Formats: sequence, structure tokens, C-alpha cells
Amino acid sequence: MKRKFTVILLLFVLISTSTACTALQPNKGKVEGKNIDKATQSSDPDDESDILQEGSEEYIKSIIEEISIDVLTSIKNFDMEKLADAIHPDKGVRFSPYGYVDVDNNLVFTAEEVKNLAASSKTYLWGHYDGSGDPMELSFPDYHKKFIYDLDFLNAEQIGYNKVLSHGNSLNNSFEVYKDSIIVEYYFSSVDPKYEGMDWRSLRLVFEKKDDIWYIVGIIHNQWTI
Repeated sequence: MKRKFTVILLLFVLISTSTACTALQPNKGKVEGKNIDKATQSSDPDDESDILQEGSEEYIKSIIEEISIDVLTSIKNFDMEKLADAIHPDKGVRFSPYGYVDVDNNLVFTAEEVKNLAASSKTYLWGHYDGSGDPMELSFPDYHKKFIYDLDFLNAEQIGYNKVLSHGNSLNNSFEVYKDSIIVEYYFSSVDPKYEGMDWRSLRLVFEKKDDIWYIVGIIHNQWTI
């Protein structure tokens, strides 16, 4: 009788243990589920860090880099037909020989006018030379050589996206004149070492948006001024 009771007791213990183990399985799953969720949440900040922050230089670069390279390539190649396609349809493009944008005297051309500039020998008054104050009377091809693409800016030493790289005596009012714009600056800190950086140059391309398309509205050449 004792042996029979012992066997029954052992069977009862085994059944109870098996039931308890089965009951614990869902709890284990919940704990693991929570751990997985935490792992996913902890990765979210890393994912967000990969998204470019709006307004940052990298964000601006992602918007305008290819457009700016296309425009600069057309300038380098003296391809006025291609450049004209990128010019703002309402505002045209303003040419500034120095860093200060003179809205009263700097010349502005429409896209149609720019197409004819390459073959034109007409002399324009672009402004006045720094230092002497003499009138800057040049044809567009001559102006292009001296006050637009006087260095290989496609291979510039530095490029800034809404970031000023060149600093000189000339007042930089670009962002005041061109509000809500993107300005890409191609910059060389020096041309000839013997001048110890006094011969730095830069070219700024100014873009404004119309109907979700970025057009060029300003071409600013900048260099050391007295």
C-alpha cells in the first residue's frame, strides 16, 4: 500500500512540474519580445543620424552640387547656350566682378541675351577696377577670362555650400541681396606662393528656386581688394 502511494505521489509531482514548465514558456517569450523591442529602439538614433539635417552644409550640398557642377562646366567651356538654360527665367543673371554685389551697377542679362554674349565683341561697362577706379570696359569674352573663369574652379581647393570661404576687404552682401538662395563658393587660398595668400580667388554661383527648379541668378567673382 505504501509503495502504491509513493508511485502515485511521484506521478503527481511529475505532472505538476511539467505543467509549471509549460506555463513559464509564454513569460519567456514576452521577456524576449521586450528585449527585441529595446534593441530596435536603441538603433533608431543611429538611423536618424544618417539622415541629413535640414539646413546643414551637407544637406544643401545634396540639393545643389550636381546643378552647380553643370553650370560651372558650361562656364568653363564657354558654352553660353547651355548656361542660358540654367538662368532664372524672370530675374536673369547678375555678374559681379568683386565680392560686393552692386545692385545698381552690376550688369544683369536675360537667358536670351546670354546666348549671344559669346560671339559678341560689344564692350560693356561692368563696373570699376579696384584701386584705380578706372572704368571696367570689356567685351564679354574678356570679362569671362578676367572676372569669371580666371582659374580652374572646377578643381577648386575648397568648395562651400552657403558657407563663406573667402575673406577680404570687400564687403560680402551676397546673402542680403540674394535672400532664400543657395550660394556655392569655389575657392583657392593661393595661386602663387610668393604672394603669401594675397592672390586668393573665388567664384560664387548663386541659385534661387522657382517652381521647384533651381536657377542661377548671380555669378560673383571675388579676390583681394584694396
